[in-house]
Amino acid sequence: MKVKKIIALQLMLSMMLVLGFASCSKKSSSKNSSRATGWNVDGKKASKKQEAGPGLVFVEGGTFTMGKVEDDVMHDWNNTSTQQHVQSFYMDETEVTNAMYLEYLDWVKNVFPPTDEKYKDVYNGVVPDTLVWRNRLGYNETMTNNYLRHPSYAEYPVVGVNWIQAVEFAKWRTQRVNESLLEKNGYLKKNAKTNDVTAEQNFDTETYLATPTSAYGGNAEIVLPGKKGARKAPKSGKNGTAAEPKNIYAQRSSGILLPEYRLPTEAEWEYAAAADVGQREYNIYKGQKKYPWSGSYTRSGKRQSKGDQLANFKQGNGDYGGIAGWSDDGADITNKVKSYPANDFGLYDMAGNVAEWVLDVYRPIVDNEANDFNYFRGNQYTKNKIGKDGKIEVITTDSIQYKTLSNGKKVATSLPGQIAQVPVDENETYLRQNFDKSDNINYRDGDKQSTKFFNFADAESTNKKANEGRDMYNSPKHNVSTDSLGKMVRKYDQSSKRTTLINDNVRVYKGGSWRDRAYWLDPAQRRYFPQDMATDYIGFRCAMSKVGAKSEKRKTARN
Repeated sequence: MKVKKIIALQLMLSMMLVLGFASCSKKSSSKNSSRATGWNVDGKKASKKQEAGPGLVFVEGGTFTMGKVEDDVMHDWNNTSTQQHVQSFYMDETEVTNAMYLEYLDWVKNVFPPTDEKYKDVYNGVVPDTLVWRNRLGYNETMTNNYLRHPSYAEYPVVGVNWIQAVEFAKWRTQRVNESLLEKNGYLKKNAKTNDVTAEQNFDTETYLATPTSAYGGNAEIVLPGKKGARKAPKSGKNGTAAEPKNIYAQRSSGILLPEYRLPTEAEWEYAAAADVGQREYNIYKGQKKYPWSGSYTRSGKRQSKGDQLANFKQGNGDYGGIAGWSDDGADITNKVKSYPANDFGLYDMAGNVAEWVLDVYRPIVDNEANDFNYFRGNQYTKNKIGKDGKIEVITTDSIQYKTLSNGKKVATSLPGQIAQVPVDENETYLRQNFDKSDNINYRDGDKQSTKFFNFADAESTNKKANEGRDMYNSPKHNVSTDSLGKMVRKYDQSSKRTTLINDNVRVYKGGSWRDRAYWLDPAQRRYFPQDMATDYIGFRCAMSKVGAKSEKRKTARN
């Protein structure tokens, strides 16, 4: 009996020792312990998974055949097929609607009132061109007067927006979403984004990250320290002095702020529109889709909706939607978003409704030999401008920067509260292999090295007369300037020697619209249009890069 008690006691002691070692092991490998040094890392837990921004759906990246795989009946050879890979990203579920864009207009009008002479160009620069509906031989005044603002068109895609305006909308959306996230997490005064925002007190994500005390014009009543920061009285150290609080403002490492909203690249848009993931078998695609949906026809083959058109488009001369009482696609111009089924990524209207701006500068070829990973043409690298005082320079109400369009209209490209940007210089490009200048639009195409007249000995020649007429793309050069009296002077290029419309200011747009025949519904089709002009058939949607893992779901083997 005594022997049994001794054995039981020994077992209990051994179990206590094991548990003690286990608890020590757990302490030494706590979540706040660095896996690199073993030091305790005192920091707030950050979210490891990126949340999808408002309006966005996840598109898992992968490899695909970019370009047309059907016969090229137009023989323009501007979309020959190439193998490309895109990283995972997020994309707007629908095209940006009139209601979404009106929210932007209302914000700009409230913060930069057009009645103030100083800000009139800010508001006027973001207003869509409603005159795009007018036609010399057509009566479209109903759309001219009502399409943007009438509630009946609220959920229709916005049109009359040029590429520059679309980019500025995406920037604005970034600031408003991150502003809301900071408020939600206690870093900004509640409702300041509506009650306290002014032209002088405007929020910008990059300014907040670089110098939080400069956000909202430096108003400390709006920009608050975090919950673990200076709201609590700092504890005194061993020597009696109070330690300064650290990391009291949100940072990138906090995991709160989202990457920027932007236009999708051409590769991203085409990949998302084709949605070949819907016909995947293991790690290969079973053929290439002709449209964003499966099959070679524009009508549904499903039993419940057999015969219904899967997009709205022009079906023939004088036929934009069929006959009364039995309309083929239910629309004659654009249609309410989500009126047609989504593709296999859950994206609506990737064919029909409106064509869409993408980020790329147009060139007739896609140079996959130079790059086949996240392909994009149009990089113009910048850096923060440093003032004479050695600090970053923040835009004020007196230094708003505008871009004057070819028609003389001004669009604000930087607003108060944002950090002024300048091109990168030799300090960033010296001995780099990946880029050697700020503007890379013409890399391997359109620069001097690409022309047949190129002379290696005269590569850096700045003699304009010697190089005149030797541009890769000899496009019209319109000019808008202001005379000494402040009057606008428009100079239209009337030269008869121009050979192309392609230049560094034309952008790609993708997808067929309500004005297009079915031929243009193919996601691989690509066309171009001047970035500062708008139409009644081009709209846009936003995208956002994904940080972290490629997939949101753990892959499991298929048996």
